[in-house]
Amino acid sequence: MAAAKSNTNWFVIGVSAAVVVVLAVLAFVVVSLNNQATDPGTAPQSSIVNEETGAISFGTGEDEIDTYVDFMCPVCGQFEDAYGEQLQTAAADNKITLNIHPVSILNRYSTTGQYSSLSAGSMYCVAAEAPDATLDYFNLLFTNQPEENSAGLSVEELSALAEQAGAGAAADCIADGTYTKFADSQTKTHDIKGTPTVEVNGTRIDNSEIATEFAKILG
Repeated sequence: MAAAKSNTNWFVIGVSAAVVVVLAVLAFVVVSLNNQATDPGTAPQSSIVNEETGAISFGTGEDEIDTYVDFMCPVCGQFEDAYGEQLQTAAADNKITLNIHPVSILNRYSTTGQYSSLSAGSMYCVAAEAPDATLDYFNLLFTNQPEENSAGLSVEELSALAEQAGAGAAADCIADGTYTKFADSQTKTHDIKGTPTVEVNGTRIDNSEIATEFAKILG
C-alpha cells in the first residue's frame, strides 16, 4: 500500500507540473499576441514625417490643417476633389501647414482585407524614400482610387504609381509592407472612427463645418 501511495503522489506531481507548463505556454502566447496587436511597427524616418504625430507635413504656415484619409474611402476621394488642390497650393505658398495622416479603417471593404493598410503604408514608403514625390503619389492614389469591395491596387500597381510620381526607390519598401503596421497604429493612436477626419489648428471639426472653417483660413 505504501508503494502504491508513493506512485500516486508522483503521478499527481507530474500532472501538476504539466499543467504549470501548459499555463506558462498559454500565457506566453497571449502576451505575444497582445504585443503583436499593439505593435506600432517601424516608424518612417523622413524630413517630412513628424516623429510625434506621424503626420506627413507640407508647408510652414502658422495655421495647421490635419487630414486623416483612407485611400479606399470614396468620401475621401470626394474631399480631395473639393479641397485637395486648394490645400496643397496653400501649403506650397506656406500659407498653411498641411498635415496628411494616412490611416487604415476600411480594410474590410477590400476583398484582400488589407488594401487600406497597404496603401497607407505605401504613402509612408514614398515619404521616406522620395519626399519630393510624396504629394504627386498621394494625388495618384486618389486619381486611381479603387472601388469599395474590390481587391484594391496590387503591390505592383502601387509601385508603378510610385515610379510614375518619381519615387521608384520606394518599390522594395512597398513590397515588404515596411510601414503598414505603423499606419495601422496611427489609426488607433489618433482614434480615427471615420474618414475623412479633419482638424483645424488642433481642433477636430465636424464634416459639416469644413467649408466654413477652410474659408476662414484659405479665403
